Amino acid sequence: MTEVLVEKKSANQEVQVDGSIAYRPHIEVRHASAASVSDANAAPKMGVYDLDLYYKDFKALKHINLEFPENQVTALIGPSGCGKSTLLKSLNRMNDLVEGCRIEGKITLDGKNAYRDVDVNALRRRVGMVFQQPNPFPMSVYDNIAFGPRTHGIKRREDLDIIVEQSLRDAAIWDELKDRLKKNALGLSGGQQQRLCIARALAVRPEVLLMDEATSALDPISTGKIEELVGELKSKYTVIMVTHNMLQALRVSDKTAFFLLGEMVEAGSTDDIFTSPHDKRTEDYVSGRFG
Repeated sequence: MTEVLVEKKSANQEVQVDGSIAYRPHIEVRHASAASVSDANAAPKMGVYDLDLYYKDFKALKHINLEFPENQVTALIGPSGCGKSTLLKSLNRMNDLVEGCRIEGKITLDGKNAYRDVDVNALRRRVGMVFQQPNPFPMSVYDNIAFGPRTHGIKRREDLDIIVEQSLRDAAIWDELKDRLKKNALGLSGGQQQRLCIARALAVRPEVLLMDEATSALDPISTGKIEELVGELKSKYTVIMVTHNMLQALRVSDKTAFFLLGEMVEAGSTDDIFTSPHDKRTEDYVSGRFG
């Protein structure tokens, strides 16, 4: 299927956040032989329904209902400790590794229960994750990218070469690293390491990419490169990102959900959440009155 990425510069929207003016470019992904991926009637790629999450006796998430549209970027915003990273980690069952954590309710991937009908290893391959701090393995750039495919049984050098190049291209870092594939990944800059980690996540061809404040430890130039990359990735992947940076949510996301004290206060299109929220708490947060 042919994909065409079109930036509608004339449709830039001016939004005021915390006293600053931000211009949010409208990016449209068009498929030559299909309806728009942003079709409101399309089934969600993932969904969370009546979700309660407990750490032993502490209720960290309370009755969450949220759907993640396919080939869109959904931003989870809210103050520290509000539950957004907890929810993100539940989507690919990272919280299974936390002692005393249990959930009630349902999380779905393509309509199937992710906790009952999908093998956990298959789930984590289909739902990849990039963390706040870049965490490349202490090995070569090439071996970092090839690690996942090798784990899943791909051994032929020719196949791995193709995967490594395509993954680095998808992460918009091939031109920077194509002559450094044998170099240790720990020698890369912070921004390059994070894009390498994105490439590593993409190497197993996930369908959903989770990003937990993936730019918070980076400088503004590296942050800008990853934000631009996220806009390109949604033509192939469904992206769900946690961010404390509200201007970042404005710049890159299609849908935004606001969390507070373990509850999802409000969710909707990013433009609506920032310009005409329904809940006073959302309005206070996005306008910088707290958080």
